[in-house]
Amino acid sequence: MIQTIAFYLFATLVIASGALTILARNPVHSVLWLILAFFNAAGLMVLVGAEFIAMLLVIVYVGAVAVLFLFVVMMLDIDFSEMRAGFGRYLPFGVLLVVVLAAEIIFAVGAWSAGGIGLGAATSPTPEGMSNIQALGTLLYTRYLYIFEAAGLVLLVAMIGAIVLTHRTRGGVRAQNIRRQNQRRPQDAVRNVVDQPSGEGVTL
Repeated sequence: MIQTIAFYLFATLVIASGALTILARNPVHSVLWLILAFFNAAGLMVLVGAEFIAMLLVIVYVGAVAVLFLFVVMMLDIDFSEMRAGFGRYLPFGVLLVVVLAAEIIFAVGAWSAGGIGLGAATSPTPEGMSNIQALGTLLYTRYLYIFEAAGLVLLVAMIGAIVLTHRTRGGVRAQNIRRQNQRRPQDAVRNVVDQPSGEGVTL
């Protein structure tokens, strides 16, 4: 019974937070709603017995993708003084959201301890006495070891290619010279105060 209640609770919150991610006018609020959707989707994965997918959702999506979205949002032209003006007004809502997330985590742990829902046997079948993570690790490092290593090699080549493309010589772009920067003296970099006449440019 508790598993069914947890399933409908998480599913409803995933849909609601996904809709609010799109409908929120503030981009920072959209990212926070997206993080809430990730957490509830992870709860659904725990209920069906896919603990590894749940950890991926929390670690990769919340820990990396959502932080990347926040960095992108911070680079936008946003009036943060206007946002900070309403901080006190949104504080009770933020505290309520934290309480709801904590209650969801406790509820998910209780539902997981009571046993996964019936869908878990079909979505993530595992051998008797072995968890989903153990079964997945055993499968990856035995039957699919070479494919797994090849995927890692492809990612390594892609990373090296991105670094090489970044450091290639391009026309009109000045390359950074670390040696010249280290050898530069303060007297060569700093000029005394110059009485610059108004209406004229600055000589570099």
